[in-house]
Amino acid sequence: MKAIWNGKVIAESNDTVVVEGNHYFPADSVEHACLQASDTTSVCPWKGTASYYSLHVDGRTNADAAWYYADPKPAAAQIRGRIAFWRDVRVVA
Repeated sequence: MKAIWNGKVIAESNDTVVVEGNHYFPADSVEHACLQASDTTSVCPWKGTASYYSLHVDGRTNADAAWYYADPKPAAAQIRGRIAFWRDVRVVA
């Protein structure tokens, strides 16, 4: 799977975990130079608290377009150490 935004592959892995239709990529498969930590968080009742990254590619920013669960609840343990994408990020095989 590949995550692509603004013409750049920002993540690529054959080892994604799909939860609620979202592919969670291993953190080490993500181009960390494209990520900037955000202060945004959200809470899922069964996964826990999500934290966000904004994407920066070729002078463009996609605010809060990636998220992760640093300490997921037990039911979502399989997404620990993984990052998912949305907001116009294409995830393709």
